[in-house]
Amino acid sequence: MNFNVLPILLAFFLMGLADAMGPGSDAVKEAYQLSNVMSTLLTFMVFIAFAVFSVPGGLLAARIGKKNLLLLGLGLNAAALVLPSIFVPPFPLLLGCIFLLGVGTTFLQVAGNPIMRDVSPEGCYGRNLALAQGIKGVGSTASTYIVTAIATVALFKSMGWRGAFPLFCVLMILAFITVRFVKVKETKADIPPSIGSSLRLLREPIFFMAVLGIFLYVGAEASMGRFLKPRLRDLGMDAESANTYGPVLFFLMLTVGRLLGGAILNKMSPRTCFRLSALMGVLGSGIIMIGSQSIAIVGAVVAGLGFANIWPMLFSLTVEERPERANELSGLMCMAIAGGAIVPLIMGKLMDIGLDAKAFLVPVVCFVYLLIISLKGSQKPVETA
Repeated sequence: MNFNVLPILLAFFLMGLADAMGPGSDAVKEAYQLSNVMSTLLTFMVFIAFAVFSVPGGLLAARIGKKNLLLLGLGLNAAALVLPSIFVPPFPLLLGCIFLLGVGTTFLQVAGNPIMRDVSPEGCYGRNLALAQGIKGVGSTASTYIVTAIATVALFKSMGWRGAFPLFCVLMILAFITVRFVKVKETKADIPPSIGSSLRLLREPIFFMAVLGIFLYVGAEASMGRFLKPRLRDLGMDAESANTYGPVLFFLMLTVGRLLGGAILNKMSPRTCFRLSALMGVLGSGIIMIGSQSIAIVGAVVAGLGFANIWPMLFSLTVEERPERANELSGLMCMAIAGGAIVPLIMGKLMDIGLDAKAFLVPVVCFVYLLIISLKGSQKPVETA
């Protein structure tokens, strides 16, 4: 593997840590004596950061370079973690830190996905991006264990939910140093982009369909994570088992699938992998609606593996259409992460009106759309190394 890929993979690992960086809602709710609505502002701040700063981040990457934007994101994340590492901030200040963390993570996503193309050998972009997303999943999972381990260390035990912040801050600084020395020849556009030129890309059907696909994919993934546990409880599982065989198993399969994707793409074209993944997502989401605990668990496994490689496949196939517009396309697709805030609301409403298991038609419909667009698009061959 190209040595320059390793620091970028470290940045992806820290994207995963940043995803789980906001302290658990329950811990913050208890610490600040908040209502349920107020405690949800933590995740809301992250989604808002993606919605607002993704397109500007793409434009900034075109002007200062993807590597510099990656460094800026790591720097912002480190800065966001400093104050909670030193003292317990007032809740509004904590929200500000979480928002800054969201902005930094947005820049990491906007720069990290296309810069992987610049540091990858020819024909290896899709494979390396799938591996990077797997590493990101490992980061998300590892953060849970790191927080637990930190809580047992006397130096950090008294910090409670803030205990992991100093360690994560140090990791961001280390990643900043390693990325600083990466040598990369970036693909650049001949004409500096603008917000108008970025949004005009949506006039082209292939790009509009891809951005909508990311919106629906992220929304479907967030919906599965939110509603798998109550679905299994409705089927008679206790709360702990429903959590283990629902969202925990689903996200484990996401990570496994992404790590396997890096190997599978040595033998399979990205477009074929995209089609197979979308089909598995449809089947897995649909199976969960069937009234049986064991079948629903199988559905969670199939869905997790199917969901795993949608992002890297759709992203890499789209960028390969216009490599010189990678920064703008990355900004648009990262902006679509806001689907994680919208789609679960629709599914939650369907559950509130009594549809229960049938509400899983929401992720099914999302993946039917992804399956449809996987059958369309450019027929330009993509080398797989």
